Amino acid sequence: MNEHVETLVLDSEGLSSWIAQDREILAMFQVFHDMGADLVVGADTVVAVSHARVNTARLRWALSRVKAEPVTERAAKASAELLKAAGLHGHEYAIDATVAEMAMRRPGPVVVLTSDTDDMSRLCGDRVRLVGVRARAGRGLTAGPRRRGGRRSGCVTGAGAVRNTGDAAWTVCETP
Repeated sequence: MNEHVETLVLDSEGLSSWIAQDREILAMFQVFHDMGADLVVGADTVVAVSHARVNTARLRWALSRVKAEPVTERAAKASAELLKAAGLHGHEYAIDATVAEMAMRRPGPVVVLTSDTDDMSRLCGDRVRLVGVRARAGRGLTAGPRRRGGRRSGCVTGAGAVRNTGDAAWTVCETP
């Protein structure tokens, strides 16, 4: 990405991949750090990644390096409005909505590292840039386009894609 990024927002997969020390994600974070981007997570995202197998010391270390935003009553109401506007409802979309709401009120330009580019695109529209994160069997999480039936989702590579100085590249998902 050639332009400056002010804020990098992590959803639960983004935070989980950082805690798991995925090399590609760590390299991507270095690129954003070099840009001077603030790293932000929602308090509910912290809850979502906390489980019996999480490396608690690593989680604490990661949280010491990000701004954890609370989900206030105002944020919850705004998140509910985003869900309604996107035609989504239910608990399976609740954290996505709070991540989207938080991202849209942060100083821009904003990039969201997310495992759910489809729903986040519906929630955020074109107000943020999305970087897709997906799980690969045996390798942990890596950045890239989501695939459905062998096809790429709405993610594109090329001009504007986030790139490391090495040979690893990440897909920036442009919203329609």
